[in-house]
Amino acid sequence: MNLFGINLYAAGFALVTALFWGTYGPLLQIGHHGFKTADVPDPGRMRPFICVGFAYFVVAILGPIVVMYLFGHDKGNGLMSGWTFSGALWSFIAGAVGALGAFGLLMALSAGGVQSVAYVMPIVFGCAPMISTFVTMYRNNTWSQINPFFAAGLILIAVGAITVLTFAPKPPKGAAGHGKPTATSTEKPH
Repeated sequence: MNLFGINLYAAGFALVTALFWGTYGPLLQIGHHGFKTADVPDPGRMRPFICVGFAYFVVAILGPIVVMYLFGHDKGNGLMSGWTFSGALWSFIAGAVGALGAFGLLMALSAGGVQSVAYVMPIVFGCAPMISTFVTMYRNNTWSQINPFFAAGLILIAVGAITVLTFAPKPPKGAAGHGKPTATSTEKPH
């Protein structure tokens, strides 16, 4: 099903992805602060990262197996057929890059504090499409197809990132900005 040359299923899945990835950073912050206790006021970022890894296992390994068997998607001659070294290698590299991106995001949120979600996420999701486009252009050798609208889009992304960084909500001067306490936390809000 298409509208103006756009596959509506692809656009729908892209919007769902944007919803999930758009809530990813704030949920990581909530998870990080959920680990705070009186004994561990700064739990670091590795516990949330371990939980992200476990979620990847459940969603990215068990989920597709269930979908393949229940709905027949990508089933072919069974789960163990159709594997190639090249496909597995590049898919593993993609997964490792994604996990490193999640790690980098956790470190950025940790370095910036609770308010950093307001500017870290726009930086990540403003730059990621540009990087993805450049990698795809390099891989497909389409540099000669750059047009003025593409250049205008790059300028808009840069202006948007600067605007978000400049005008992102910031805590009042002198406030620690640790957010709301969680049910397991003894921390008092500032």
